[in-house]
This record gives sequence, C-alpha cells and structure tokens, in this order.
Amino acid sequence: MGSLVHLQETVALVLGVVLFAMQVFALVDCIRQRSDAFTAAGKLSKPAWLAITAVATMIGFLVILSPISIFEIAAVVAAGVYLADVRPALQQVTGRARRNNSGPYGRW
Repeated sequence: MGSLVHLQETVALVLGVVLFAMQVFALVDCIRQRSDAFTAAGKLSKPAWLAITAVATMIGFLVILSPISIFEIAAVVAAGVYLADVRPALQQVTGRARRNNSGPYGRW
C-alpha cells in the first residue's frame, strides 16, 4: 500500500511541476510582448494579462504538491486562455505567426 501512495505522490508532483512550467511560460511570454500589441489584437491590456498570469503562476507555485485543487484548475485555465487565445492573436499582430498553407488537418 505504501508504494501506491508513493506513486500517487510522484505523479502529483510531476503534474504539478509540468503545470507550473506552463504557467511560468505564459508569464514570461506575456512580459516579452509589446503593450500596444494587446490593444491592437483586441485583448485585455498588458497589465491585466500580466496580473492574471502572475497570479496564476503564484498559485501554481503554492499548490505544486496538490495539482488537482480548485485553485490550480483556475490557474491552469487562466494560463491556458492566455496561451491558446491571447498569444496567437499577439503573434498575428506582431507578425511572428507561423504561416503555412495547410488546412486544419495537415497539408492539402
């Protein structure tokens, strides 16, 4: 029974570290973006996204040992929204988006 608990703790720690790394990546990417790109992309301002990603990163650090808490889920959602919605819009505005002529499922 002790080995099962140890395995669960190890899986929780690995998951917590991976989620924390995602939150740190979102925060660092947000810091590196230009302020005017946020308004040009029609998103919240840079200080707002900095606050959101910083709070998400702080929560991720505080609950790194228990990644299946409601606070960690909220922090992951916040960082995920930045990475999935805001970051691509900023890349489009700043001209750093990847351009390829393929469809949603690969090359035509």
